[in-house]
Amino acid sequence: MKRFLSGIAMSLPVMFPGFAMAAESVADKADNGFMMISTALVLFMSIPGIALFYGGLLRSKNVLSLMTQVIATFSLVSVLWVIYGYTLAFGEGNDFFGNFNGLLLKDVHLTDVTGTFYKLIHVAFQGSFACITVGLIVGGFAERVRFSAVILFVFIWFTLAYLPMAHMVWGGGYLFKMGAIDFAGGTVVHINAAIAALVGAYMLGKRSGFGREAFKPHNLPMVFIGTAILYIGWFGFNAGSASSANEIAALAFVNTVTATAGAVLGWLAAEWMIRGKPSLLGACSGCIAGLVAITPAAGSVGIGGALILGIIAGVAGLWGVVVLKSWLKVDDTCDVFGVHGVCGIVGCIGTGILTSAALGGTGYAEGVTMLKQVGVQGISIVVCLLWSGIVAFVAYKIADIFLGLRVPEEVEREGLDVNSHGESAYNQ
Repeated sequence: MKRFLSGIAMSLPVMFPGFAMAAESVADKADNGFMMISTALVLFMSIPGIALFYGGLLRSKNVLSLMTQVIATFSLVSVLWVIYGYTLAFGEGNDFFGNFNGLLLKDVHLTDVTGTFYKLIHVAFQGSFACITVGLIVGGFAERVRFSAVILFVFIWFTLAYLPMAHMVWGGGYLFKMGAIDFAGGTVVHINAAIAALVGAYMLGKRSGFGREAFKPHNLPMVFIGTAILYIGWFGFNAGSASSANEIAALAFVNTVTATAGAVLGWLAAEWMIRGKPSLLGACSGCIAGLVAITPAAGSVGIGGALILGIIAGVAGLWGVVVLKSWLKVDDTCDVFGVHGVCGIVGCIGTGILTSAALGGTGYAEGVTMLKQVGVQGISIVVCLLWSGIVAFVAYKIADIFLGLRVPEEVEREGLDVNSHGESAYNQ
C-alpha cells in the first residue's frame, strides 16, 4: 500500500503540472526560522546598534537627540514600507519602480511563499534593510539638525532614493538586468546612505566651533557596545541575504568573520604606523569598514578574497576619515561617507574582481569577464551616487524651505537633548 501511495504521489506532478507548482511553493520550516532570525538580527543592528555606536561618538549633550532620530526614522520607514515601500521596491514594474498593486500589502496573502519561506517574512527582512539604511544617514549631520526636518527629509528620500535603488538592484530593475552583483547592500544600503549623509553634512554646514574646539566621542565604551551589536547583527544582514539556510549562507557567514577581522587588523596596523598608537575607536571603525566592504561580496567571493577585501577596507576606511574628509572640507559628524561610502565602493569594485573563480570566488555569469563585471559594478556605483545624491539635495532643500534644516546657534551650543527633546542623558 505504501509503495502504491508513493507511486501515486510521484506521478501527480506528471499528470497535473499545477500540482508540481503547488508542491514547490510549500514553505520550508528551517528556512522560515532562519529568515526570521536573520530579520531580527538586522533590526537589532538598527536599534540599539546604530543608536549606541553613533551616540557614543557625539558629545554628551546631543546623544539623546541622535537616539531619538534613529528610533523615530526607524518607525517612520517601517510604516511607509508596508504602506507602499515594498510594492514599489519589489513589485513588477519598470526599470526604476515597481507598482502600486500591493498598497498596504493587500496582494500578500498569509500562505504566499517567496522561494522557500513565507512572503511576509520577505517583507519584514527587506524592510529591515530600508530601516537601517535611513538610520545610517543621520550620523552625517548629527548635533545641529532640526528634528522635524529629519522626518520630512527621510519621507522624501526613502520614497525617491531608497525604493528606486532597491528596485534597480534587487527588484528586477535597471542594474539587476545589467548584472550588477550586490549580495546584501553595498550600493542599496551603504553607498546610498553615505552620499545622502555627505550631501546633508554640506548643506547644514559645519558644527559651531568645528575646527577650533576638540569634538571628542563622549563615551567610547558605548561605541564599542554599539560596534559589537552591529557586528553580530551583520550576520543576519549577510548570511540572511542567501534567503535560505544553505551553502551560500555558510559562505557569507565565514566571509563576514574573515573580512571583518582583516579590516580591524588593517586599520589598527595603519593607525599604529601613522599615529604611533592603536586605538579602540580605530578597532571599532575598522570593524565597521570590514563589514561594509564584504556586504556586496559575501555570497560570491572566496575566503581568501574576503580577507584581502577586509584588509584593504581597513586601510581605505582610515584614509577616508582622515585624508578624504580633510580634502572634502566637510563636517561629517560620524564619518558616514568616510567609512560606508569609501568602503562600500571598495567592496563593490572588489566584488567585481574577487568573484572570479580563478581567485577563489563562485565565478561570473556565463559569458561575463572580469573586466565586464568590474565595469557593471562601476556603473552601479555611479548610478547610486548620482541618483541618491540628487534626491538628497532636493529633499534637504524642501525640508529647509518649509521647516528649516538647522537649529539656531544658541540651541546648538546648549545641546539638542534639552532644547529639542526636553531631556538630558546624564543628570547631575
